[in-house]
Amino acid sequence: MNLVRWQPPNEMVSLREAMNRLFDDRFFAPLHATGVLRESVDFPIDMYQTDDSVIVKATVPGVNPEDIDISITDDTLTIKGETKSEEEIKQENYYRRERRHGSFTRSMILPSSLQTENAEANFEDGVLTLTIPKAEEVKPKQIKIKPKEIEKKKE
Repeated sequence: MNLVRWQPPNEMVSLREAMNRLFDDRFFAPLHATGVLRESVDFPIDMYQTDDSVIVKATVPGVNPEDIDISITDDTLTIKGETKSEEEIKQENYYRRERRHGSFTRSMILPSSLQTENAEANFEDGVLTLTIPKAEEVKPKQIKIKPKEIEKKKE
């Protein structure tokens, strides 16, 4: 038996973290037929804008690009996919199992006034990059200041 030093700050949970855990979606997820709570496979997403477009980057390691489905309905972006287990190993042979396999989905609201029909998707090194151009009316426009004409010089 190994002795482990007790470190209270590492084991304390803030009230906010405790409430977040309590109301986490996985807490209320329906039971599978096996009686185990279903765990959703969440993947991190970054969304930012440039002058010309909105960029969405999603980290989905271990997923083939063919297994990812991207759809935009109205202003909602949905990314779906599935990770597959490489080999079949009996549950009782595991010491630890943290890598998840199965289907995943993530939806988010996009800013309005995008040209969703011109969206482009790229996939490299487990990162999905979606570029959605902005509509012309919402792109920033540069306005040049014209020098004031001096009418006295004309006279």
